[in-house]
Amino acid sequence: MLGRIMDKPLLISSLLQHADFTSGDREIVTRTVEGPIHRYTYRDAHKRARQLAKALQALDVKLGDRIATMAWNTHRHFEIYYAVSGIGAVTHTLNPRLHSSQLTYIMNHAEDSFVFVDLNLVSLIENVADELRGLKGVIVMTDREHMPETGLSNVYCYEELIEGHSDDLTWPEFDEKTASSLCYTSGTTGNPKGALFSHRSTMIHAYASALPDVLHMGESEVILPVVPMFHVNAWGIPYGATMVGAKLVFPGPKLDGASIHELLVNEGVTLAAGVPTIWLMLLAHWRETSSNAPSLKRTVIGGSACPESMIREFQDDYGVEVRHAWGMTETSPLGAISIPKPSMTDETKRLRLQAKQGRPVFGVEMRITDDAGKPLPHDGKAFGDLQVRGPWVIDNYFKMEESEAHDAEGWFATGDVATIDPEGYMEITDRSKDVIKSGGEWISSIEIENLAMGHPDVAQAAVIGIPHPKWDERPLLVIVPAEGKTPSHAEMTAFLSDKLAKWCLPDDTVYIDALPLGATGKILKTELRAQFGDHQLPEA
Repeated sequence: MLGRIMDKPLLISSLLQHADFTSGDREIVTRTVEGPIHRYTYRDAHKRARQLAKALQALDVKLGDRIATMAWNTHRHFEIYYAVSGIGAVTHTLNPRLHSSQLTYIMNHAEDSFVFVDLNLVSLIENVADELRGLKGVIVMTDREHMPETGLSNVYCYEELIEGHSDDLTWPEFDEKTASSLCYTSGTTGNPKGALFSHRSTMIHAYASALPDVLHMGESEVILPVVPMFHVNAWGIPYGATMVGAKLVFPGPKLDGASIHELLVNEGVTLAAGVPTIWLMLLAHWRETSSNAPSLKRTVIGGSACPESMIREFQDDYGVEVRHAWGMTETSPLGAISIPKPSMTDETKRLRLQAKQGRPVFGVEMRITDDAGKPLPHDGKAFGDLQVRGPWVIDNYFKMEESEAHDAEGWFATGDVATIDPEGYMEITDRSKDVIKSGGEWISSIEIENLAMGHPDVAQAAVIGIPHPKWDERPLLVIVPAEGKTPSHAEMTAFLSDKLAKWCLPDDTVYIDALPLGATGKILKTELRAQFGDHQLPEA
């Protein structure tokens, strides 16, 4: 027996339509690529998204066509999110930090027919245009006054494209399982793989992300997504924030500490989200200028492990609650978030829990398994391969017939090594390819990195395994010293000795001007291993 409920499909266009109806006067603010601050409302955004949708239909964009974006977080990018998916096409976000060969591969694999590109990124498309097999046109996201000179063919001006069409459009209805957006993951070996999301998965993810114990989004919030819109759709914030009618603040291309601080203060931001490297710059700016952002209530930190020292500084020095989140492209991306339970009153234990990746968000199931795929106990001690499944976790990669990452029961292997404690808190101990195996025991490079970051003379830290004739591998600590400091290996050992078991302590410390970072801000340990793989450890 089926329930007698209307079969109304969950479609992304309904989010902006609803925001127009209920929160139409709520602001969307952007630091534009051209420079000035741009302000308008959800009602304005909805009108322009409908105009853009009609423009795309006039360009013969059809259901399922892939439409690429290479753009920063701006109001125009926001409009594209809704216009493209709203007519049943697929929004394909491109990371401008990728190598040109990767961009070429991704755009050809996705079969992008058009690409929207921000003004200061046009050269990246120019560099690969001759190798793009199916590209029909390039839309530069600016007005006529700022249109650049370019040798690209079939170039359109974004503002002229919109102005040439009315907003007389009724959003079409189609199956909620229709593809809505496409993101390629950089966390794989070989060529990047595409995660193809649906309207249904995106809508359910938006509902979950807005919950009080997840990202805590509501109409009264002012939200600054510093995480780029080309990183798994800015963690879904452009959808969740629109669902609740929150004020949105887009940072554009300027992500330095001073620029972020200015937006936090001027716009009264209450919630901000980004990766640890962004918050390192903001905290450094606050320390240097003896300033802060009084309105900021909480920050969501994800993308890579958040050091306990960063959590402590935000909360103890500035009164900003930290929500440590975990996810990946394949999980749309929210998988878990770390918020202490109300019963957990001990401050030391609460801080320790916040450093974990957290409990799964409703809808996501988690387990850890051994090498044979046998489930391991959730006792906080056993560690194994982390697997997940849920309504916004991919069941395969785009254009792949079979996925080695999925088992017969539908569990997706994340590539992370983790523990899960009896309270349900999951903690990543390492990526499976980065874990250090020493004398038959596993050493977590992430744990050492997070602890080392707590030393006042350390700006950033990474740990890699170095071959050892007796123990197979031993940890090497790679640090970027704070300005004017050079902590010795003996000093680092003394600092870590009461925090780690003796056999987990790094055997040596080396120094580097800057850690190599990938396109998504994660440390490239492959490059560190190439640079320091022949390093001679003192005991070896």
